Amino acid sequence: MDVRFAPAVSPDAAVVAVPVAKGAGLPDLAGGGAVVAAAARAARFGGDAGAVVDVFVPAGSGARHVLLVGTGAGSEVDWQKAGGALVAKLLTSGVEEVAVDVSASGATAAAVTAFAAAAAQRAWRYDVYRTKLPEKQKPTLRVVTIAGSAQGTDAAWADAAAVTAGMALTRTLVTLPPNILYPESFVDHVRRDVDGLGLDITVLDEAAMRDLGMGSLLGVSQGSVRDGRILAMKWNGGGEGAPTIAFVGKGVTFDTGGISIKPAAGMEDMKWDMGGAGAVAGVMKTLALRKAKVNVVGVCGLVENMPDGNAQRPGDVVTSMSGQTIEVINTDAEGRLVLADAITWTQRTFKPTTLVDLATLTGAMIISLGNEHAGLFSNDDGLAEQLLAAASASGDKLWRFPLADAYDKLIDSPIADMKNVGPRGAGSITAAQFIKRFVDDGVKWAHLDIAGVVWADKPGSHHDKGATGYGVRLLDRFVSANFEG
Repeated sequence: MDVRFAPAVSPDAAVVAVPVAKGAGLPDLAGGGAVVAAAARAARFGGDAGAVVDVFVPAGSGARHVLLVGTGAGSEVDWQKAGGALVAKLLTSGVEEVAVDVSASGATAAAVTAFAAAAAQRAWRYDVYRTKLPEKQKPTLRVVTIAGSAQGTDAAWADAAAVTAGMALTRTLVTLPPNILYPESFVDHVRRDVDGLGLDITVLDEAAMRDLGMGSLLGVSQGSVRDGRILAMKWNGGGEGAPTIAFVGKGVTFDTGGISIKPAAGMEDMKWDMGGAGAVAGVMKTLALRKAKVNVVGVCGLVENMPDGNAQRPGDVVTSMSGQTIEVINTDAEGRLVLADAITWTQRTFKPTTLVDLATLTGAMIISLGNEHAGLFSNDDGLAEQLLAAASASGDKLWRFPLADAYDKLIDSPIADMKNVGPRGAGSITAAQFIKRFVDDGVKWAHLDIAGVVWADKPGSHHDKGATGYGVRLLDRFVSANFEG
């Protein structure tokens, strides 16, 4: 969908949307005030964020289609809700263009940009495999023109458009079926998508990983006919010697659970078990598109977890790249095994001072937080606060969980340095404690368990049912707020 900006609404605009703050008066709309007021009363419209009312008012010899869009208290999140709600209302309605008149709203450039970004993000669809989609279900909305916006909106929109493009990559990766997206094709897809943006790309195949001693990652991969990969994307936008941030994503392109096989019901959802890697790829595209003034590397550990005759067994002991040994109690706790080697390789290769990993890691996180927040674990209070602030500002919500020695002891093994699962209780915490054992001293580290938020069963302000693109907005805001001048 095309987002445009204009100084004023065209007199010929057939469909016009007007933002209305909660408790504010209704627009007169060239003599249509009584009609607007009646429609608002009938719909119990009070300007709540995301509320939308349709009304037709006289215009020349005909009528103009007007939509009142609630912007609530006027926060950026409220404007996001408004932009997403407007597009959700019109996307398949037959309307092709809508003009949004923000001239009387008093909205800041940041608020209008939040509206525009949510509108563009809510319009994302993946209909490639729908060959018999009814006409009434096909998207018609092509253009959203925002008229009368504050000075500075154009520049802010350039950055927001980069975030939207990064989210589109993430969503596509998460949505693609597992016979199409597997470790090697994940790499190929990302290469094509970011070609020409200035990212330095490194790819490790299984032979290279074997030479490096990545027994933890390769143990997961060995049951699949699809070879694993490490994909690294580096953006060098900062000054010489500037701190390097690393984002590391779990990329299990399909997860059967391995020998510890999952129940059949719902297993098809495990195509999105690479949501962490998808988010990393998306934010790296975003940073490159907007020429971020920072040095960042994004690393994806890519495997498929399958249960063939060569698959890893419960009870196996593997040696990670760090030299630490792991007793594999449950082959369905595979994401942490992938991250262990990916994190070690990232630290040795790029020497980051700050490292954030993202993973659809535990079902226990969904039990704890449902589908509203991702879980945050960190060894540094300052880093945790930075991420929580970015979550609040971006709309990608986080909630912090504890780490402690008492939890760490729960993954001690009687025959190896550690086991890959603890008891049933505190499952998300013991998973984070496992990852923490592979973080070097002095590195600020955070783990984001995003199991409940990469895929949605109901629409949200910036997504329909399906892939949400979670993590791209969050990490981009984290970088811009804390690492760019």
